[in-house]
Amino acid sequence: MQPSFPASFAEKFQWLEEAETAIREAGQKAEIMIVTHYHYDHFMQNPGFYEGKLLLTKNPNEYINDSQRKRAEAFLQQLWAYFGNKNLEEALEEKKRKKYPNPLESLKDSMKTDFGEYAERRRELLDKGLKWFDRRVKNWNSWKKIPELESEKLTVRFADGKEFQFGKTRIKCTAPLFHGIEFSRVGWVFSTIIEHEGQKLLYSSDLNGPIIEDYASWIIRENPNILVLDGPMTYMFGYLLNRTNLNRVIKNVCRIINETDTQLIIFDHHLPREPKFKQRLSKVYELAKKKNRRVLTAAEYLDKKPKVLEVAT
Repeated sequence: MQPSFPASFAEKFQWLEEAETAIREAGQKAEIMIVTHYHYDHFMQNPGFYEGKLLLTKNPNEYINDSQRKRAEAFLQQLWAYFGNKNLEEALEEKKRKKYPNPLESLKDSMKTDFGEYAERRRELLDKGLKWFDRRVKNWNSWKKIPELESEKLTVRFADGKEFQFGKTRIKCTAPLFHGIEFSRVGWVFSTIIEHEGQKLLYSSDLNGPIIEDYASWIIRENPNILVLDGPMTYMFGYLLNRTNLNRVIKNVCRIINETDTQLIIFDHHLPREPKFKQRLSKVYELAKKKNRRVLTAAEYLDKKPKVLEVAT
């Protein structure tokens, strides 16, 4: 709940406490936990929360920006000390240098998209982004390797690009994806697909939409029954989200509605942070109604009113 969120500090603090209580209660029932990246709103920092679990988490050694690497080190240090009785520094390993391909080579749809008058500016941004990426590669090759953790009361696996089978349930974690636009400076995440007895839930994590066309194409190929999207961060419109990228999101989500059998799309996290989010995505909601698809926030799925709308009226 960013500073502009239309609620008092007391309300925000109360909701934070309620959310943490709900997460802890859910955590007690869980056998497997997934951390898609190391932003503080995506994982609990208390190591005891993970006791007895299998933790599938973002690889901290590559496809990670500098700030998330530091957060990952601090988090995994806690886990190593709590469950491994060892300082993480003692567990670090040497690693071989590795070549990393230009990420744009895998973004075929994005690179074919016509950006009109914005095209030249986009090329400039991509050039700057590639230089930033090359600096990150140097970091990844210079850092010592943080290993996975195997202990009596906790197993940590780095899940990027891996699949896991648990009885009739399969969990697929994607290779690292940009946290928003191409070369987003806030780093990378992985998305998660959970399949069980013919049903498929796709949790996109923080793709900010998705903004990138190739990520929409991937979702279409997966054709999930339930799709959880973080939505564009419309509360940052005019600052970190411009009209061009908002239009990309709208077009991509409309493609998903048109080209999949997905019956339920849940917008969560970034989108319901400002009261006008439904107006800004009006084309999405209109198409969903026409196609008889359900597009809801997480609150609405639980038959509640989104807080941002509740406090704004």
